[in-house]
Amino acid sequence: MRKPMTTIRHATAAVVAGAALVTLTTLAPAAHAQPRKDSAILGMVLEPAPGLDPTVAAAAAIGEIVHYNVLEGLTKINLDGSITPLLAESWSTDPDGKSYTFKLRKGVKFHDGEAFDASDVKFSFERAKAAGSTNKAKKAVFDNISRIDTPDPLTVIVVLNQADGNFLFRMGENTAVILDPKSADTTATKPVGTGPFRFEAWAKGSSITLVKNDAYRNAAAVKMKKVTYRFINDPAAQVAALLAGDIDGMPRFGSIQSLKQFQNDPRFSVTPGGTEGKTIVSINNRKKPFDDVRVRRAIAMAIDRKAVIDGSQDGLAKQIGSHMVPSDAGYVDLTAMNAFDPERAKALLKEAGVTTPLNVTLTLPPPEYARKGGEIVAAQLAKVGIVAKIENVEWAQWLAGPFKGNFDLTIISHVEPLDFDRYADSKYYWGYDSKAYNDLLAKYNGSADAKTRTKLLGDIQRQLATDSVNVYMYQLPQFAVGNKKLKGMWSSSPIFANDLSALSWQ
Repeated sequence: MRKPMTTIRHATAAVVAGAALVTLTTLAPAAHAQPRKDSAILGMVLEPAPGLDPTVAAAAAIGEIVHYNVLEGLTKINLDGSITPLLAESWSTDPDGKSYTFKLRKGVKFHDGEAFDASDVKFSFERAKAAGSTNKAKKAVFDNISRIDTPDPLTVIVVLNQADGNFLFRMGENTAVILDPKSADTTATKPVGTGPFRFEAWAKGSSITLVKNDAYRNAAAVKMKKVTYRFINDPAAQVAALLAGDIDGMPRFGSIQSLKQFQNDPRFSVTPGGTEGKTIVSINNRKKPFDDVRVRRAIAMAIDRKAVIDGSQDGLAKQIGSHMVPSDAGYVDLTAMNAFDPERAKALLKEAGVTTPLNVTLTLPPPEYARKGGEIVAAQLAKVGIVAKIENVEWAQWLAGPFKGNFDLTIISHVEPLDFDRYADSKYYWGYDSKAYNDLLAKYNGSADAKTRTKLLGDIQRQLATDSVNVYMYQLPQFAVGNKKLKGMWSSSPIFANDLSALSWQ
């Protein structure tokens, strides 16, 4: 999420990247000979927008910086997807799956010295549930809370309207971080939490700096005194920054085409991983002719997912057929539905009464998967009579445009785990409205039986594929690239976060 900047076309970027490899290699040994011992500089693709409060904005880049570092929740989702205690040291659940009792940690303080207790949990959840709340998980989680009891300062009882087998996972997402009433309103510009790092400075368009919280409950285990995030949108610039030692690592390296260079360089480590990123061509279901399922199906069948993966991800991504990724429990392989079939796509457009060429706008945010993938998608659509005019926008413009429902087609990777619940919100940006889907989701949320929930998950995925709500392309891969002496970078993203307390220099 960056301020507007000049966009380097991919052909040019490749040349610049190649030049960077040649001209900067000689600088790298000196840059890496004396690594920082108690600080690190990490690269990020996007700058957070519009601020640093994950409870009021949807951008994943917010969580990459503040979640687990500055702001904490009751539970923690680890690198392997497991759930462990965080601000809650333990919990218990009633047999009906509707009541959760959390026992909180003693002696925890916010960065401004305010004591943490059950009243902060109650405040944060009621704030998320309140009318006018913009918390993106509100419909999925907080509206399902019927009551919050605080029998003592270290006990919170959350009673749900309907059983939710994913509730403990949701409590580990960045939308469920706990804020103090006195500082909550300024979280976007100066987040105050209970985590191992404090917010220090934000140089807009450039970087964000966090410093160690010496009063943290386990401060001795935190090795870094300072961590700076630098925003580097352009893939060639990411390569150059790593080679020059300007950044020490990039947990979500954006230049897949340059991976081999780093894999063959003994000064660097390259760690492959996966994300929850469902990379899709989002379709505005509200607008004609996209409100016709035949047109949406035609768009899906016009796109060769393998070609998109080969051309934009060097063949390193896995195809998907609905809004879940292969690493999700309950995933169903639906890649055979709406498979690449340009002749069938043409027939569907004709059947829907669409006159070709059909002129549309394909809006592309900054990440390379969108920009490079968008060029391939546009070329494929043209072959069935859909002329997609590419409109490149910066991240803030994407949030103000497509994410508000002002678009035809766009390419985006939805990185929140288990976010298929968004399809039940008819006001969400793609404008899908289906009673059949809403009924399936209600049954899923209301069931506590594991087998029933797994079956319903399959039905949910099939409904989305049948309705061709969006074009489901691939799971976004992740590669962490950095100085081989820097340990502890997250190489996978069960959620989009960077646990800085795990960082250390070898």
